[in-house]
Amino acid sequence: MQATATVLVYSDDAGTREQVRLATGRRPAQDAPVVEFVECATPAAVLKELDRGGIDVCVLDGEAVPMGGMGMCRQIKDEVFRCPPVLLLIGRPQDAWLATWSRADAAVTLPVDPVEFASALASLLRRKALVA
Repeated sequence: MQATATVLVYSDDAGTREQVRLATGRRPAQDAPVVEFVECATPAAVLKELDRGGIDVCVLDGEAVPMGGMGMCRQIKDEVFRCPPVLLLIGRPQDAWLATWSRADAAVTLPVDPVEFASALASLLRRKALVA
């Protein structure tokens, strides 16, 4: 497994981005790589970072404004060649069907539960390592 992984975090809310960083810590699991974050507060910044390359997993806030993470996910799954796996942050468990519609690889609810989030992120990082 690679030594470090780059995780893009998209949310217009700095508090949500902080929840993601705190839930992850240095690494989401013992067998997962150390994580470096790229934070984005706008859809344009997300697209710019994905064009630059080197992103291993995207964490998208489904409640973000002006474009929610679900719409952002669907767009990047359509437009980004070899789109990284996406972990979607959803407002409530009943929104899981929307996560499926957006083609997210995994979804967890807000506010971020550190154990649930770290487990989902570690799973996506492991899957990404197997494909790479």
